[in-house]
Amino acid sequence: MSKVYYANTPKFTGRNVPIEEIASATGKSGAFLREGLKQGFLTFGFACKRENATQYSFYCPDKLVWEELGYFKEVTEGFEL
Repeated sequence: MSKVYYANTPKFTGRNVPIEEIASATGKSGAFLREGLKQGFLTFGFACKRENATQYSFYCPDKLVWEELGYFKEVTEGFEL
């Protein structure tokens, strides 16, 4: 597989893109995206579960979401989704 180089890339901040935002952008359900991250067949983020915990935490950095899905939304400082 050849590498792709981009001349202009978005300004990445490391923002954790919420699963529901990604679901809205892709047309997939949040449950599907969470399960895909847990099982490892989706690679735009990470699913973590502490030992003896029942719930997962998800981290989907904006750069990885853009690289894998082509989705990016610039969020101005102080703006919460």
